[in-house]
Amino acid sequence: MMFKKWRFSGAFALAVVSVLSVSTAQTIDATTQATLTELETRFKAADKNGDGKLTHEEAKDGMPRVADAFNHLDAEKKGYVTLEQIKAVVIKSGG
Repeated sequence: MMFKKWRFSGAFALAVVSVLSVSTAQTIDATTQATLTELETRFKAADKNGDGKLTHEEAKDGMPRVADAFNHLDAEKKGYVTLEQIKAVVIKSGG
């Protein structure tokens, strides 16, 4: 009897997590989505060698606001930032 409750609870928890994941994805409004789309386009243009990373120099040339925040974005001091890192900041700030 106890095992069945645990299985139900596990299934319920999985369902809740799934719903929350979808809900989080849907909270990005149209304006933020448009910002992210533009960001992707600008990132690709600035990424001169196409490696999926922006160095500080690439950012200065193609994405000056990213260059200004480069040290904050590159918290691990790898010498580059990725599109996903920039997107995360945009989403967190609400667009």
